[in-house]
Amino acid sequence: MIAFAISCATRGLAGVPVTVEADIANGLPAFTIVGLTDRAIQEARERVKPAIRNAGFKFPQRRVTVNLAPAELPKEGTGFDLAIAIAVLRAEDPSIRLDGLAFLGELALDGSVRPVTGVLPMARCLADAGTKRLIVPVENAPEAALADGVEVLGAASLQACVEYLRGDGPLVAGVRDASPPSPAAEPDLAAVRGQGHAKRALEIAAAGGHNLLMTGPPGAGKTMLARTFPSLLPDLTPEAALEVAAIYSLRGSLRERPPTTLRPPFRAPHHSISRAGLVGGGTGLAQPGEISLANQGVLFLDELCEFSRQHLEALRQPLEEHSVTVARARAAVTYPADFMLIGASNPCPCGHLGDAQGCTCEPRQLTAYNTKISGPIKDRIDLVVSVPRQEYRDIFGGADEEPSAAVRGRVDAARHRRGEGDGHGNAALNGREILAAARATAPARRLLALSGERLHLSARGFFRVLRVARTISDLAGEDRVGEDALAEALHYRIEMAG
Repeated sequence: MIAFAISCATRGLAGVPVTVEADIANGLPAFTIVGLTDRAIQEARERVKPAIRNAGFKFPQRRVTVNLAPAELPKEGTGFDLAIAIAVLRAEDPSIRLDGLAFLGELALDGSVRPVTGVLPMARCLADAGTKRLIVPVENAPEAALADGVEVLGAASLQACVEYLRGDGPLVAGVRDASPPSPAAEPDLAAVRGQGHAKRALEIAAAGGHNLLMTGPPGAGKTMLARTFPSLLPDLTPEAALEVAAIYSLRGSLRERPPTTLRPPFRAPHHSISRAGLVGGGTGLAQPGEISLANQGVLFLDELCEFSRQHLEALRQPLEEHSVTVARARAAVTYPADFMLIGASNPCPCGHLGDAQGCTCEPRQLTAYNTKISGPIKDRIDLVVSVPRQEYRDIFGGADEEPSAAVRGRVDAARHRRGEGDGHGNAALNGREILAAARATAPARRLLALSGERLHLSARGFFRVLRVARTISDLAGEDRVGEDALAEALHYRIEMAG
């Protein structure tokens, strides 16, 4: 006797439907699970057996073989438990109807169904594959309901699930929470006193989606400025927000970020983070790292020069391609990594290079510190701005500072000016697109040519200067990139060279 149930595995953000085949044959009692599974799935034998018994059903006292097809696809996690149990029970009970149904969930020994991670991307995959109804743990039902095209039902126990499949009882319908949650209070730019030059750089970065590095002594306000940056960014589109929620679902981190929020994510990992934690990895199939959790938002690296150079070098490809592929022995997985990089760094290890207190670092310390950021990484940063120490009158005197709402209005206008209100702005334009969009004046072209020789700009550097200049022109409401906009864009490259 053979029965089939549908479940799903994840491979990056892409799900893969899995057919759970259960065969019950004569022979000594045995329970075998095959199909390129990990240890968690092999341990399902010790969960499914008592769960079936404690739910009031009889586990077959014969040879039971379960295959997870396709067999060449690596599979991991506890989300196959429910489908395995249903397939085993269906093999001996024809009254259990499985037409058009799929199952996700972990079984407890008492037969209750526990939540699992990655339900949202799996629900989207199953909907695309034609699944009409999906049974998930009750706790996962609101998350799964975010997927279009599939009816979601929540099961609290294996017994309730079987009763529903026999037509003897209902399950809880998964209801999508259509209204986004009340936005959490974001740090406002008005709380930062002074630092007009740095605020201007933040505005340009937000308007064009540019990467930014702030350098300055400790306590100057770099971290505070960076944490106000998300308040300058527009809301995500619903599709982009769903993609971000799918990544958080894979990591089991939806408690940190509601799946229906439209605000861009902001991630600020500590400099002691591992390479796998930053770019993705781990044992088994690679999990998304911080650069993927920051997808469609901001990755803030405070104390940038304290990060391992190897970790920073791993950001080269994601910064260019907006995705990251992590290869492991079992499989290679690709995750989106379309983020804006905001870095903050002291000028030297002691932090007092160039100020009145005086630097106490030795030359070799300065060299080792500054070489943490390689030339290729610097070449991928569009804006570098100095954040100097503030005087008493800058902090406690003067008029009120401009709030984030006012700056965000200009950012929105600049993005929509070029029809990029829903994207990452000018930073995402390729070489041909930025040449057409810039329409640089003759004086601007001459300035770019002369400055490029002085600053030793690479081809990437030339295009990045043009992208920043185009953003500055958008903020000013100008159709063409003029000499003033290009001079300001070059100023940020001069600070990088300095």
